[in-house]
Amino acid sequence: MKRALVLRHLAFEDLGCLAAVLEAEGYAIETIEAPLHPLASLDVNSADLLIILGGPIGAFDEGLYPFLLDELQLIRQRLDNGKPLLGICLGAQLIARALGADVAAMGHKEIGFGPVTLTAAGSTSVLAPLASGIPVLHWHGDQFDIPAQATLLASTEDCPHQAFSVGDQVLALQFHLEVAPQALEAWLVGHANELHQQRIDPRELRAQAQALGSAGVQAASTILIDWLARLR
Repeated sequence: MKRALVLRHLAFEDLGCLAAVLEAEGYAIETIEAPLHPLASLDVNSADLLIILGGPIGAFDEGLYPFLLDELQLIRQRLDNGKPLLGICLGAQLIARALGADVAAMGHKEIGFGPVTLTAAGSTSVLAPLASGIPVLHWHGDQFDIPAQATLLASTEDCPHQAFSVGDQVLALQFHLEVAPQALEAWLVGHANELHQQRIDPRELRAQAQALGSAGVQAASTILIDWLARLR
């Protein structure tokens, strides 16, 4: 059985609907709590797949959260070995930093369900199912620059850099494919203070998730299965 190593920063920002896909594709999942684990001792290259999940801190906040330095080093080790790597939100931002690109605050928040616009490269990538306008969950206030060796795949009006790839081995997503509608409630509670500060009514997000139904989960499954199939 293949092994997927997952670095998680916050309990409810987990693999979500992607976990069942990975298991169906023959992966055993090992989840590491990144803020608590001695990351410097972790052998990330022994896993078949490394996934870096999201979280409410900045990829540039190592002064406040020193464990990020060790996490960046693990990502660099993975990149240097050319092994499969998937990053979501904070995870994508950390990959961008590890590749030498800047990550900075946008000056506004992008929170809610909405479509992404695919680039020409994105329309022929694993993200092709999103070309129809299926909404994905956006929940961030920072944005990565596109690394020199990477290809921009998707954008939105509020955030021009939504996804990039480096060959077939690295996929970085600013948005959250993993959040199934039924799991959103944990986010609404866990990030209640942020929603209040941004004057976002959780009932609006709940209604958006209910309107999306299973379409987002189906798209996420298709994207992940296609990406896994392309890995060497």
